[in-house]
Amino acid sequence: MLKGYRIALVEDDEFMGNSLEQRLTLEGAEVVWLKRIKRAIGALRTPVAPIHVVICDIKLPDGSGEELYNTLCQTTDPPPFLFVTGHGDVEQAVRLMQAGAVDYVTKPFSISVFLDRLVMLLSSGEQQEFPPITGISAAARRVDSLALKAAKTGRPVLIRGGPGMGKALIAQRIHDTSDRRAAPFVNINLDRVPDVHAALFGPDGAVARVGEGTLFLHTLSRLPDASQSALLDVLQSGFDGCIIATCGLDKQATSTQSGFRSELFDLIGMMEIVVPPLGERTLDAVWLMGQLFETLNHRRETPLQGISRLSEEAARSYDWPGGGRELRTRLRAATENATGEFLQPADLFPERMTSDDRIMTLAEARDIAERRQIVDALVRSGGRVGKAAKILQVSRTTLWQKMQKLEIPSGSD
Repeated sequence: MLKGYRIALVEDDEFMGNSLEQRLTLEGAEVVWLKRIKRAIGALRTPVAPIHVVICDIKLPDGSGEELYNTLCQTTDPPPFLFVTGHGDVEQAVRLMQAGAVDYVTKPFSISVFLDRLVMLLSSGEQQEFPPITGISAAARRVDSLALKAAKTGRPVLIRGGPGMGKALIAQRIHDTSDRRAAPFVNINLDRVPDVHAALFGPDGAVARVGEGTLFLHTLSRLPDASQSALLDVLQSGFDGCIIATCGLDKQATSTQSGFRSELFDLIGMMEIVVPPLGERTLDAVWLMGQLFETLNHRRETPLQGISRLSEEAARSYDWPGGGRELRTRLRAATENATGEFLQPADLFPERMTSDDRIMTLAEARDIAERRQIVDALVRSGGRVGKAAKILQVSRTTLWQKMQKLEIPSGSD
């Protein structure tokens, strides 16, 4: 995740410093650990190699992180700062952000939240040739990288992902960065066209119009049997254009349920781009909120001042079963109906405020999460407890105990 980055860690606490240094190194970063402001000033003013980001505790034994940042600003343009602060110092952290620092996290924090903030900070500082499409997480950057690779190869591409995940934008990026960009980009949504065969193969159909351009077929599973045969014939008889298609995340299920011809799926899927669910990329959920918020906020008679930190944390903790489409819908309604100065969690998730159900205890939430993981591992292992234990990286005895506690039936082993 952090390979190639050089990070300065300004932290005097041995336990915190060791923990962060070990985790950042494990993620691939080169870490320069500085324990005093006096040494940090010199190391950051004239580094032996470029520093990409500074992680800095606000309270230090010989001063404060604010003093360090302000001192550096007097003589140089410092790297982006991610401040680590206690709840009592949030006001100071906000003041630093207003002065040009990039972000802060409050103690105690989970390492996943910390890494999300760090990746977001590093990504925002990169000068990229093309802006991100699906997000700024490592998984999203891989999707964007594969899109650029697909543009260079010119092969057929199958984009797999759930609803509202930007598959059409990825297809457009492939076309726009390919040698075919001067030719037409013909978009056919097979789920909305009344006569699919005519839209594709009629006298003025997509195949006739695309030439050496790109034919984009949205929702490939909706292609009728007769059109499948016709398209296969076209692709095997010297088609001049490039075909890009989309389907659900589970390719096998899509093919089986729709009775789709496997040879056509295989031909179109010479190169695949898989867009992971948004619930697995919560960093991208926050990024997407920020991308959409400005436009939606301008439509208000009295614009909001921004999205609250609590709303970002709520977005990180949500599974987003409806993907990007659900995020857009929730954010649109929240921005329109918000009554405060900032967008709050209650605006994004009003059902949480109107429900009479009690909030689960942490123990109950942990049991639900563990049950889901154990069931998934058992399904993947074909019900074999020993293999499931290896997947979950626990002993077989531990897994048996948890299964009994959570009342999970066992399969063969």
